[in-house]
Amino acid sequence: MVITGDLGIRHVNRDYLGKDRPTNVISFAMGEGEFGGINPEVLGDVIISADTAAREAEEGEVPFWSRLCFLLLHGILHITGYDHERSGEAEARRMEAREREIFALIEREGLV
Repeated sequence: MVITGDLGIRHVNRDYLGKDRPTNVISFAMGEGEFGGINPEVLGDVIISADTAAREAEEGEVPFWSRLCFLLLHGILHITGYDHERSGEAEARRMEAREREIFALIEREGLV
């Protein structure tokens, strides 16, 4: 995991995804692409913008740490195969349900 600011994540978003703007989280699955099978134990990379996470935390009236943990969970779900952007509404609902389920467990354990 990498935590950066809006400028850093904007560069990653532009250079790798062709979107010249900051975002809250970007993930890259290591199991995809030409060399995806080289190290199957490594899931991938998750990059989070602390600047965007802070704004979202304030807007949602949640603690910054809680928002950061949620974004990490969101990124991990992406690198394990969940996709809310390209796979349609049903998959988006499935991913959101899984996020709620796991995040509730994390909260119940007092980790956020």
